[in-house]
Amino acid sequence: MSVLDNIRIIDLTQALAGPYCTMLLGDLGAEVIKVEQPESGDQSRGWGPPFVEGESTYFLGVNRNKKSLTLNLKTDEAKEIIHKLVAGADVFVTNLPRKSSRQKTGVDAETLQNINPRLVYVSITGYGMSGPFAERPGYDVIAQGESGLMSLTGEPEGGPIRYPIPLSDMTAGIYAALGVVGALLAREKSGSGQIIDISLLESQSAWLAIIASAFLNAGKEPLRLGNLHPNIAPYEVFRTKDKHIILGVGTQRLWGIFCDVLGMTDTVMNDPRFATNADRLTHREALTEIIEEILTQRESSEWLEKFREAKIPSGPINTVAETLAHPQLVDRGFCVELEHSTAGLVKSLANPVQFSETANEYRLPPPSLGEHNQEILDSLGFSSEVIENYRNKGII
Repeated sequence: MSVLDNIRIIDLTQALAGPYCTMLLGDLGAEVIKVEQPESGDQSRGWGPPFVEGESTYFLGVNRNKKSLTLNLKTDEAKEIIHKLVAGADVFVTNLPRKSSRQKTGVDAETLQNINPRLVYVSITGYGMSGPFAERPGYDVIAQGESGLMSLTGEPEGGPIRYPIPLSDMTAGIYAALGVVGALLAREKSGSGQIIDISLLESQSAWLAIIASAFLNAGKEPLRLGNLHPNIAPYEVFRTKDKHIILGVGTQRLWGIFCDVLGMTDTVMNDPRFATNADRLTHREALTEIIEEILTQRESSEWLEKFREAKIPSGPINTVAETLAHPQLVDRGFCVELEHSTAGLVKSLANPVQFSETANEYRLPPPSLGEHNQEILDSLGFSSEVIENYRNKGII
């Protein structure tokens, strides 16, 4: 048994935020039917290189546990198929930004909830379904900038830096998945579905929680600090003899232990400039210089072993290859392997939510375009002749 057994999701999204949401829900056991445009499909199918046997690794990374149905939604027949699917579905997810487009395609919330009042309708857009920017298209990098986080990312004297991952999209996908689970739980009590309105801007801006609290409640304008922590020192990246490491000396007790490990008990620990965390923040530049002078005398592996023995929070700054080979992640099965129809063995990262009783399921590899047309239309009662006619007319 899985968390979302017997839950059917219709996924009319592409790129990342929506597909990431529905993949997470598919891992929880939901049946996900991914609706794509015939011939081209999800736009991310073309995003590359890299490709594996013609399959985009971008698409492969966020579309497991789904069935692909191609529909030309400009046709009345395709709209009929969508409506039949919705009649027996639990969740519908779309990232069409304009209300007029949703209405023209026949997938606006009012239409679909009239067909199925128990339907949980999820809209993922750049700015949300209301407000002065509601009709604008949304993009990950725009949300990263508009949310304020890029103004804080990078070195103090440098310019704004984009996160090297599509953070806005992935965050919106996570919030959307959380919203779906919450709405399904609410439906158990009310018997009715509801609309979930997710925006990239709000999802990305939510990362400001602590920074916003300092500004809203204390009037403190945040600064670009690079790898420095705004409230704790030492809590940052340090150089050793061979490579950088990360240290988090977050309490006064740890500070004493840290000074002992570095042989600073009779010197730095007794220096009034570094007596309290507030003092260390005030004199952080001088403190960092002293610490790095000591750390650069030995290699990172030696220091990390000492810090681990002393229970001081610390770690290496891994490459992607080192992270994916991390013994902890390997032991916990964080890499999923599924056999794809053309690309062979496809690997992707597991769902990070682990349940003790209702395990995640990794059943289906990312689908080939239209791979499940016959299966899905058969289940809706369409005859082989009708399906072949739809195929010949470009409806599927």
